[in-house]
Amino acid sequence: MGVALAAANLRPAVTSLASVLGDVRSALGVSAAWTSALTAVPALCFGFAAFAAPWLGRRLGMARAVGLSLAVLTLGLVLRVIDGPWVVLGGTFVACAGIAVSNVLIPVVVKDSFPARVGLLTGVYTAALAAGAAVAAAATPRLEELIGSWRGAVGAWALLSAAALVVWFAGARHGAPTRTSGVRVSGSSGSKSLWASPLAWVITVFFGLQSLFAYTVMGWLPQILGDAGVDRNTAGLLLAVSMLLSVPVSLIVPPIAARQRSQVGMVLLLGLLSFAGIAGLLVAPTVVPALWVVLIGLGMGMFPLALLILSLRTRSTSDTARLSAMAQSVGYLIAATGPFAFGVLREMTGTWSIALVVQLVLLGALTAFGVIAGRPRFV
Repeated sequence: MGVALAAANLRPAVTSLASVLGDVRSALGVSAAWTSALTAVPALCFGFAAFAAPWLGRRLGMARAVGLSLAVLTLGLVLRVIDGPWVVLGGTFVACAGIAVSNVLIPVVVKDSFPARVGLLTGVYTAALAAGAAVAAAATPRLEELIGSWRGAVGAWALLSAAALVVWFAGARHGAPTRTSGVRVSGSSGSKSLWASPLAWVITVFFGLQSLFAYTVMGWLPQILGDAGVDRNTAGLLLAVSMLLSVPVSLIVPPIAARQRSQVGMVLLLGLLSFAGIAGLLVAPTVVPALWVVLIGLGMGMFPLALLILSLRTRSTSDTARLSAMAQSVGYLIAATGPFAFGVLREMTGTWSIALVVQLVLLGALTAFGVIAGRPRFV
């Protein structure tokens, strides 16, 4: 339960703000560049802070490191709603620093504690993550109407992370996973550096591109739909639908993929679904927007698949931790360019068309790297 509740807190910090981004921008009187920077902060922070996660795991132990990350997340969620634009940016960075540590360490907890059920538990973890993202996206605009302020609506998600913190530490005192063998960065003496492994780099770029796609969607989908004429509440609801679809996909994809020797077929299927959804937004955004969102949501099953591949391409929890830290640190830095560039392209061209075409090109690259990463071998 602790793992699932912690996972449920790893995306509301992003999707809650995205669902009321227009109101935030209007209330603060900020520029488009600031808004683009805000959408890029989560992935950027995930990349930088992920470097510290293995070190924290070794120094504090697994349970304390994850607990600390939840405490930092809660603090950031509170900080970012108490003042102006720079405090919003800073608080979001703090919150996402907490998320980054859990991003790296929870997959290691799963492999270390449930080695015979990696596919199933990866599915549960990513399903809880997706559910948290979906609920935050759908509920925040309505909370704003109820409370009368975007600050109260966005800040309310600190209550969920505080609850996760209490449950996590309660579980840690009664036998929650605390082993730290999986967070060793250097591995045993003589182990080769993953930074020199071509396959590790392929997996890292694959992870980065799927994260770029996901965070661009989470950051800008409501705005794309809104600019096409969809009302704010419906746009937020459709973002929630795309996130919510990841729940069943997360429960189905990892167990099936884990039983297969190669994950290439699954990569191709998910890549095609994502491509079709973005192409629909480009060509006919208001004709059947729900269909495009459903296709995108199904295609974002690439995330649990990418997490599973981190485990399937390694022989030990130590290697899993090293590959997870590498893929998530560098990968999220790659991903950070997406939301920012997407917003800048929109501002420069006055339309979403060029940005969506670029997204289609990147989806092609994502699928190509995924095909290579999906072949059965080890780093």
